[in-house]
Amino acid sequence: MPTLAYAAQSPTSPIAPFSIVRRDPLPSDVEIDILYCGVCHSDLHFARNEWGFTAYPVVPGHEILGRVTRIGEKVTKFKVGDLAAVGCLVDSCRTCASCRAGSEQFCLGGPVFSYNGPDKHSGGMTFGGYSERIVCDEAYTLKVPSGLDPARAAPLLCAGITTYSPLRKWGAAKGKKVGIVGLGGLGHMGVKFAHAFGAHTVLLTTSESKIADGKRLGADEVVISKNADAMAKHAGSFDMILDTVSADHDLNALIGLLKLDGSLVIVGAPPNPLPLAVFGLLMPRRHVSGSLIGGIAETQEMLDFCGKHNVVCDIELIRMQQINEAYERMLRSDVKYRFVIDMASIRG
Repeated sequence: MPTLAYAAQSPTSPIAPFSIVRRDPLPSDVEIDILYCGVCHSDLHFARNEWGFTAYPVVPGHEILGRVTRIGEKVTKFKVGDLAAVGCLVDSCRTCASCRAGSEQFCLGGPVFSYNGPDKHSGGMTFGGYSERIVCDEAYTLKVPSGLDPARAAPLLCAGITTYSPLRKWGAAKGKKVGIVGLGGLGHMGVKFAHAFGAHTVLLTTSESKIADGKRLGADEVVISKNADAMAKHAGSFDMILDTVSADHDLNALIGLLKLDGSLVIVGAPPNPLPLAVFGLLMPRRHVSGSLIGGIAETQEMLDFCGKHNVVCDIELIRMQQINEAYERMLRSDVKYRFVIDMASIRG
């Protein structure tokens, strides 16, 4: 069916109106009228081909939340009128070891992402949430707890699961000391989740202007990371540090904060390789790891946790027509802390 969307046609073109075709629901499909779509920095990377593999035209958006309008005859999880969500994944091979383990994001055959991925139904590429509606297999569609503010819940589909997954896997909990590096779209969710898990939560930031907000969001302490004396007071004391920063920065200073068997887990994606002094890992047996979103079951677990504890994103709601301005503001870190598009505005 014809669907109004917003797309980039080239690395230098603005995001602008574009018509796409969504399939009619297949037996296991859920059709969703999109109410809100979060804006992730990845959207900008893809729109401008900064990672070098964008297929144009590209319709970004993988923090998708809306209302179910049609369902296929085999659908059992949803009924018309339900709130539903689609995150970064819309398919995978479903048979490899990663998929069987519930880690579809690491599908050995290649996960199918919500946009700029191979669409096995159309033969083209998938189109994301900067659009009126989306059709997705119910196996990759998520239920949204009714008590959550839907606009503030939309970014949970990427910013939320990207921070929830590693904090859960590396054991953020009561009795643990957890650091969160950076207070942006990812970092502010890391602070909220670490606090909700009961960990002693420390925000590590270069900016003194982030101290008040860090504490408001749940940080027990805020450390200015460019202050050597402040950093030295925390040397060898962290069980885990979650690094959300996507700019070049000093990993070795963070590694020095870890205790025996402590872990630095990286979810930010700096553009350049970062130097790593191996001796800092050898003594005292520290670890550096990476993490990428979460599988479907874990994403549903995250949404249910957020529903129980009322954890949502801090957002600025924008109209669809403001997306290019939002990209420029995002580059200046001029948002607290995630843009969300009110998709009711898509027709002007």
